[in-house]
Amino acid sequence: MFSRLSRWLDTRRRDRALRAFPIPDALWDATLAKLPFLSARPAAELARLREMASCLLAEKSFSTTHGLELTDAMTVNIAAQACLPVLNLGLDLYRGWGGVIVYPGEFLIPHTVEDEAGVVHEFTQDAVGQALPGGGPVILSWEDVQMADGSDVYNVVIHEFAHKIDMINGEADGHPPLFRRLHAPHLDATRWEDVFDHAYDRFCDRVDAVPDRAWARFERNSLIEPYAANHPSEFFAICSEALFVRPGPFEAEFPELYRLLAHYYRQDPAGTGALDGLAAR
Repeated sequence: MFSRLSRWLDTRRRDRALRAFPIPDALWDATLAKLPFLSARPAAELARLREMASCLLAEKSFSTTHGLELTDAMTVNIAAQACLPVLNLGLDLYRGWGGVIVYPGEFLIPHTVEDEAGVVHEFTQDAVGQALPGGGPVILSWEDVQMADGSDVYNVVIHEFAHKIDMINGEADGHPPLFRRLHAPHLDATRWEDVFDHAYDRFCDRVDAVPDRAWARFERNSLIEPYAANHPSEFFAICSEALFVRPGPFEAEFPELYRLLAHYYRQDPAGTGALDGLAAR
């Protein structure tokens, strides 16, 4: 009974969103033209993604800063990319926080750090995206949002929304929540630790082994940017970018990690058969 009620409420919520925030054909086509990693998806997936983007636009507030004009093209672009990771998981993973703030370009994040002597240091750091914990917003640089052309593993929208998924069960730590309904029996905490933690440790070892004289070349040629070695949460977010933006090269270089994330997101964008045998839910 309760599952039927939940489905009925979800259908009503979706129908209201589609009426209130319809995405015109011309705008949707223009959005896909700028995002080739999306336009290559099957038509049925894109139809669901379009509906989900309308629902996200209905549920989240979008605002800008520093005089940047907010347009429908901007919000649809962000919503389409943000919905890709949860296409087969559901928008409920984005519940509990309010909206998206868009800066024209890079912005400053204040930090406070206490050293071993108890001295507090305050400083600011340049950023192109930030996912604030709890009910806080996602903050994005519009300049960097527009760089998501799929030419390399760089997608600030997917990155920050992956952090939001990671934060559902606490601090971002590279161990996102697992749901029995969606992930059992193919994925559990033990498998996640075995595969993800091992892949992270190996990547950190690879980064640490790069000599200074070869660093620039390594940074330029590495599919996964070295920044991913800073913390497991960054490794998860950047590998999520790779899964959706450069799935073929990602699967070729990290096949076991690719299968893990494919099972988590319930998507196989490289078409490897990684999801064969998974029951539809």
